[in-house]
Amino acid sequence: MGAVADEAAGRAECSLRIRPKRFILELSAAVVLAAVVSLAVQLPLARLGLSEPTELPELAATAGAALLLVLLLGGARFADRVPARLRLPAIWVALPALATTVLAWPLEPTRLYYGGVSVDQMFRMQYLTRLADSPVPADMNYPGIAPYYPAGWFWLGGRFADLTGQPAWAAYKPFALLTIAVTAAVAFTLWSTVVRRRVAVLCAVATTLSGFLHGFDEPYAWMSVAWLAPVAVAAWHVLRCREHPHRAAHLGIGLFLGFTAITYALYLAFATAVLVGMAAVVATARIRAGGGVARVAGPLVLRLAAVGAIGGVVALTAWAPFLLAKLGGAGGAGAANRYLPAESVPPFPFLEPTPFGALCLAGFCWLVLACRRDETAAALLVLTGATYAWFALSALAVAAGTTLLAFRTTAALEVLLAAAGVLGLLDLWRRGLPRLRERWRARVAALAVLLGLAGSISTVETALATSIAEAAGPAYEDYYPTGSNAQRRQDPAQPGAWNDELATALAGTTGRPPARITLLTTYHPIMSFAPYWGFQQETPHYANPLAHYEERAALIRGWAGAAGPDELAAMLHRSPYPPPNAFLLRREDDGLHLTLSHDAFPHQPNVQIYDVRFGPALFDSPRFVRRDVGPFAVIALTDPGGTRSSR
Repeated sequence: MGAVADEAAGRAECSLRIRPKRFILELSAAVVLAAVVSLAVQLPLARLGLSEPTELPELAATAGAALLLVLLLGGARFADRVPARLRLPAIWVALPALATTVLAWPLEPTRLYYGGVSVDQMFRMQYLTRLADSPVPADMNYPGIAPYYPAGWFWLGGRFADLTGQPAWAAYKPFALLTIAVTAAVAFTLWSTVVRRRVAVLCAVATTLSGFLHGFDEPYAWMSVAWLAPVAVAAWHVLRCREHPHRAAHLGIGLFLGFTAITYALYLAFATAVLVGMAAVVATARIRAGGGVARVAGPLVLRLAAVGAIGGVVALTAWAPFLLAKLGGAGGAGAANRYLPAESVPPFPFLEPTPFGALCLAGFCWLVLACRRDETAAALLVLTGATYAWFALSALAVAAGTTLLAFRTTAALEVLLAAAGVLGLLDLWRRGLPRLRERWRARVAALAVLLGLAGSISTVETALATSIAEAAGPAYEDYYPTGSNAQRRQDPAQPGAWNDELATALAGTTGRPPARITLLTTYHPIMSFAPYWGFQQETPHYANPLAHYEERAALIRGWAGAAGPDELAAMLHRSPYPPPNAFLLRREDDGLHLTLSHDAFPHQPNVQIYDVRFGPALFDSPRFVRRDVGPFAVIALTDPGGTRSSR
């Protein structure tokens, strides 16, 4: 990459394509209009009242996507025939409509988002429920400690739930769909700063299609993923340009870093590493060209420092309480990064035998072939190299008992390769056009548009049949807090069928609202529907490092071994952590059971599940009140002996 940094310098414009004031106006308008369009698409769908099984949602999603793709791709090809004043608004409408249509139709029969209330989605809904209950940042589970997981998106989701008057669990779906729609519109605006408008449209379409395959299930992370590539191109330009201070661009890049910090911290680390790597490539090229080390490194370090300072200020709005607690000596090591799934090996999306894979292959070839003459190709090639380097570093980190969660960067790799494919094919068209006879040009152009349209629709169909269908399954099958699901089933053999009665029992036995109940539970989905506090998180990987997960688990095992109700009450009173004032345990023939987990890194699954048995006699005392609900026992402390309340 040595000569890459400077060979195109003389040909590249020193300023970005959109001036700062216009960029702010366009960004604001895009966000507002995208949100309105997304809600306008969602509201009619929510009133249809379909139920599974039916193929209508998938057919409608494909048809709607086809229509919108015709408008987007055709508009990009014939942009000069569209009135200038309508071009931007049309794009701001069509892109969010595409994103919402494809993802909203498969969810029409259910009020839950992709993933339902299962596995990771359970924790996401728990966090949104927590911040909908109160705008004060707090841990998703543990009372009284500083939050660890970034709250930015979930805080906004809580305000959305308040504004719309929906319970948080039901607000998650429309807010997530709205987020992905806004992400598409913003991606177009960001790409417009580094490439021509009609090219930016195609890059935004490619980004959105990539999100249908991977990324839609984590809307709070998808924003950083979708925007990283154009931000990286802008950053590469800023680092290479010596003639212009680019103050506004520094601010924008710094704000992007801060945004990643308050929404998905892994991408803060990754984006920072990308910027440092870009600066290193630029510095190496200039030093090889004869520049002195100090003279070359100084300006680059100052630019990185300026960007980092801006990002740091934004990051502190979310991270300050946790960092202060850690600096004060609280907490221990977390297990969030101790996860090594099969997807941890480096991905090669450009080798997949699909239209999307072919687009990525075109992008990869273009990056390698054009990096010495095209600034955008150089920037995206550095980003590609940084992604594979991140995988390598993550593999090395296993020796230290952790990872860098490299598989989370796969979606970013697919986005940048898809966008590079668009740029590469357009570059091929520009270079090949003069060699075509005049009478063939219109036909070849029409063929190219038709092939692009066919490939795009095929990608939508593939996503609907694979990743989207797989993620939609739990949304249909998991139970609402009412005790039924989207398929109108209420099977007593399923724990979710008792959700409503469990909530009633918790309120009745404790006499407290959910926000004043700290629950030790073996059934964690209940935490997603109401703002209960938890004494213990289901898995150490989602536990706050300040919470002392393993110490709490040892304490629970000690409680189960108490000699009787009085000793248990005394042990609860002596707890170094705010003790539970309610228990939700599973009834079995030999007693009351609680499921706990232990970090099993580097094995997969990454947790070892084990059972803790409480003897029923432990709660046979006036200190406790018990109510059986289906397969569960709800037990509350009556606190006659002065057991310390947790809230």
